[in-house]
Amino acid sequence: MLTEELKETAAKYLMQTYARQPISIVRGKGAKVYDLEGREYLDFVGGIAVNVLGHSHPDLVHAIHKQAMQLIHVSNLYYTEPQVLLAKTLVEHSFADRVFFCNSGAEANEAAIKLARRYAHQKYGAGRFEIIAMRGSFHGRTLATLTATGQEKVQQGFEPLMPGFRHVPFNDFSAVVAAASDQTAAVMLEPIQGEGGVHVADRTYLRQLREFCTKHDILLIFDEVQTGMGRTGTLFAYQQMDVEPDIMTLAKGLGGGVPIGACLATEPVAAAFTPGSHASTFGGNPLACAAALTVLRTLLEGSVLDHAKQMGHYLAKALASCKDRCRLVREVRGLGLLQGMEVETDARAVVTDCLSRGLLINATNERVLRFVPPLIISEQEIDKFIETLTTVLNRRITDERAGHH
Repeated sequence: MLTEELKETAAKYLMQTYARQPISIVRGKGAKVYDLEGREYLDFVGGIAVNVLGHSHPDLVHAIHKQAMQLIHVSNLYYTEPQVLLAKTLVEHSFADRVFFCNSGAEANEAAIKLARRYAHQKYGAGRFEIIAMRGSFHGRTLATLTATGQEKVQQGFEPLMPGFRHVPFNDFSAVVAAASDQTAAVMLEPIQGEGGVHVADRTYLRQLREFCTKHDILLIFDEVQTGMGRTGTLFAYQQMDVEPDIMTLAKGLGGGVPIGACLATEPVAAAFTPGSHASTFGGNPLACAAALTVLRTLLEGSVLDHAKQMGHYLAKALASCKDRCRLVREVRGLGLLQGMEVETDARAVVTDCLSRGLLINATNERVLRFVPPLIISEQEIDKFIETLTTVLNRRITDERAGHH
């Protein structure tokens, strides 16, 4: 599974920021990956909602190869066709009018925070800078985005945090109203809190937020880093919720595995960014944009989105039936192919047990399992996943009983 030499070398030279699973993945195909010894795993982590087209998708591989042969990087001092075409395609299929490209979800959210502040500053002066964010949210690891994140565990040891953020309970409209003031520039949230335990925003709540923000000229920011790019069955989650934001952030699935992030906004808001006000050296480089353009076109022109919607329903139904058959399952929640399962046992131990049976899943905290397979997942693969997960959960009931005697 993992050579001792590789493990020791990693322990010696890498900063210890990850609790890694004891396998070394060397290749992937579709919804499966393979370790050093050639053992097969069904991948329900998908690079944490990144590999939307699965592994080694031929069109994506071809696009990356073709672009790499021509031009990998040049600089945003010049125009490149892949970047312009990607921006055009994103705008044509969303609420937005303009796009800023960067390299990650954290950078996209950083851009959104800066854009909201600058917009408010230009319109109302220096006093309007606060952003209302949600408890349980996750927006990234930069100093601004971890401050926006409503989880103390990611903030510990990095104090003093950046001023200008207020946190309120998720799905509680009255809490947003109570927290808002003349200093409020924006409200920022995920349509589905992924890292926070897979909690879906209520549609009425989102509509109330939209009306409130419009009335008070407060910007509404949707972090769709995890929910975007077909994850919920539509290109973006907001399209199912009948609420349009002023700013939206993307990353993860956008490049299908190649690092790229994007901050999208309406014309009046985007106008706050002018030459020199914000930048990213690698942002929107030709290689990443060629990859993202291929991912986007594959989702839009093929049957992937329809398939993802069908598989999302199938997965939700299968998880609900798993809940009926296993008393360790407390709740199943999510939308499309972003599903969470709250369990009455150690979620991380379930992840380890599934790994030993050739299934990759992920725990977002001590009690919640998250499932984010590639959008090309099949019914047969979902059945296999359910079979393995049910076996592991029921085995834990037996083991826990045995442990009590």
